[in-house]
Amino acid sequence: MRVLLDEMLDRRLKKLLPSLVEEALTVRERGWGSLENGELLKAAQQEFDVLLTMDQSMPHQQDLTGLRIAVVILRASSNRLADLAPMMDEVGETLVNARPGESLIVGG
Repeated sequence: MRVLLDEMLDRRLKKLLPSLVEEALTVRERGWGSLENGELLKAAQQEFDVLLTMDQSMPHQQDLTGLRIAVVILRASSNRLADLAPMMDEVGETLVNARPGESLIVGG
């Protein structure tokens, strides 16, 4: 499984992703820092299985139907690594069930 981390996520989070993630890159590492959400999803679906983000509005602003990528939204008090790291077990469980064209929420 290939995972793309949205811009607002700490790149160090890649090392905490579950073992089923074969490769993880950040939007910046991929060179897509200037892309808006719609363009980002279209580009990402060509190379990635999941977009990991904290952008809770993405599924309401973008039509994910028909896309070949799933969106996993992290709900945490901040995007600090200390707030996101404890969620990685739940992220792993969610990634197993992630299907293209859907959005899933992790955290409260």
